[in-house]
Amino acid sequence: MIISAGQCSGLPDFYKILCIVVNLDKVSFVSRKLSSWFLEHYRSYEVVKQVRRHRNPGSRGFERLSPPGRLHCTRKAACDPKDVPVVLKGLVMVLLLRVQINPKLIRKFHLAQTPESVEHLQNELREKFGLEGGFSLQYEDPDFDNALTNLVDIVELPAERAVLHILWDLDTSASDQSETQSNASVAPSTSSLDTVNSSSTLVGHRHLRNTAEWPCPFPIPPFSYDVEFKLRQGNEVYEKTGKGITVTRNMKMCILEKLADAIFALRAYPDKHQIETVSSELVQKHQCLKEPGSGTGYQGWTISLRYKLGNYRSKLRHAGCNEVSVNRKTGREEDGERSCWSLKKPKRGEVNYVPDHPENHDDDTLEGERSGMVNERKKRSKDMTFIRRKMDLTFSLRRKEIVDQQPMVSVIQERWPALFSEEQICAEFYRVTTKELLGTFRSASDEYCTSLLRLYRAKTGAIGSEMEKLLDKLDHQISDIGVHRRNTSLQGLPLFLREVSEKLFRTCLETDPDDSRTRGLKIGILTVLDDDGAPAFLSRVQNIALVLEEDIVLTGLPDVPIAFALLFGLLYALNINFPKENRYTFEVIENIFMKLSTNCTQRVRNLKTKLLQQVS
Repeated sequence: MIISAGQCSGLPDFYKILCIVVNLDKVSFVSRKLSSWFLEHYRSYEVVKQVRRHRNPGSRGFERLSPPGRLHCTRKAACDPKDVPVVLKGLVMVLLLRVQINPKLIRKFHLAQTPESVEHLQNELREKFGLEGGFSLQYEDPDFDNALTNLVDIVELPAERAVLHILWDLDTSASDQSETQSNASVAPSTSSLDTVNSSSTLVGHRHLRNTAEWPCPFPIPPFSYDVEFKLRQGNEVYEKTGKGITVTRNMKMCILEKLADAIFALRAYPDKHQIETVSSELVQKHQCLKEPGSGTGYQGWTISLRYKLGNYRSKLRHAGCNEVSVNRKTGREEDGERSCWSLKKPKRGEVNYVPDHPENHDDDTLEGERSGMVNERKKRSKDMTFIRRKMDLTFSLRRKEIVDQQPMVSVIQERWPALFSEEQICAEFYRVTTKELLGTFRSASDEYCTSLLRLYRAKTGAIGSEMEKLLDKLDHQISDIGVHRRNTSLQGLPLFLREVSEKLFRTCLETDPDDSRTRGLKIGILTVLDDDGAPAFLSRVQNIALVLEEDIVLTGLPDVPIAFALLFGLLYALNINFPKENRYTFEVIENIFMKLSTNCTQRVRNLKTKLLQQVS
């Protein structure tokens, strides 16, 4: 008989009763502790014989249980370990580890056999998680209330389950390992819209911005000691008399310099509202700086801060900052060609638009890294870890080329072939926006799918016959209803917004000529159906591909939602403007689905209001 008695870490402990000893009025149980794992799918526990690494002298592996009144539940099981099914024996996990690589990256690891030594365990962790550099291990010791203890001998490791902490050597950066793990897990599943885990900073890019939200309230930075002293005295006088202080030129320049530096750390080109929030917070924190006779008290500070930011960008441009160097106000003759000025700045929620190069790197060294990555891509057995690291390292060079030179997609494919893969599209989107692509898109698609379909059915008569055909196709589906509902909710967006759906979603047969499939399709999704003579809604989908500039850039996608998300990510990765024929559709994805921006047209704002009303 197998019984449950007590618990460990929130999970019940199971024991197999070997015999019952009755001594006068006292009943005792001789039992053997078993190993157990919770099976989520069956909502039950798998119980097997416990595997022991060592045994104390004199102990025969038996333990005394609590009295019968404290037992939680019982169930029958085979008393002989040989009776345990062979299938269950194949699932035995000797050791379950919870490994904390750094505070932001914690992974689970199953070991099929006990490591022979601490060095062997370290090698297992390096191979499993792709760790590089030197490190030591600490474990949470249950004998001392889970206090951290250095792991010197493998026998000290707790049995069955253990929590390990990696202690990196001084010359090894834990954030580098976080980056390696994040990019190793960034590859999306082609069977569903999996969330991309890209929460760590990139290797060598310590200066990259890591937040997409403008802080509210804006944190006013500390100024120099003499300025802070004057402001503190001025605030005390203002509280008593209501009069401000006289701001000298040097004092004002010091304040504006600090604010410009803090603003540029978040945005190189903040809008008018964001600048106003800074000046408003400045006079709210230091009320002695309020301007008498001004309606808000900070209008003058807003104007001064706007001009200061322009001068600050000019200094950075002369210093060689990439993000402002791509904007040239005057053309100049270079190799017989005249470069005209155009303002290139984030307009769709980009956070790292044109970042600076990593330390100790310039255009020449990064070009060498790019060439090595291209050569690795040509090999039959590619080192994907090497390619991921080089894509991270060359991010600044790639963005500089794409934003400044604005090359054709075919040129980018030739120079950066690794970028046109599902994994790297998601990784590049995260580098640019600091948002997960597939995970955010999936949650938004699930959230708004039902509301969108309700809006489509309510407006069927006003929209036209194309929407009726799309909804009829959905009604005829008898399998994978959830996938077809998400497909329909996305394919109906252009129709609902009164745009040209054929310019975004195109369907063809496998027997159609190759040149006619993508003709006239600048940016869109191509669905290839089997030519079996069946109606369109019953035909089997053979392939789904992404098309840019009338060329197929990515094939073999599982469904329309993933294709739409990757197409949206490609437009950000390649800095391509939304197509005019479907700009409202992509604006819905930008503002409602991905929440990258709050500035939207009235048509999209009306749709957003209707969706939020239905969701709430």
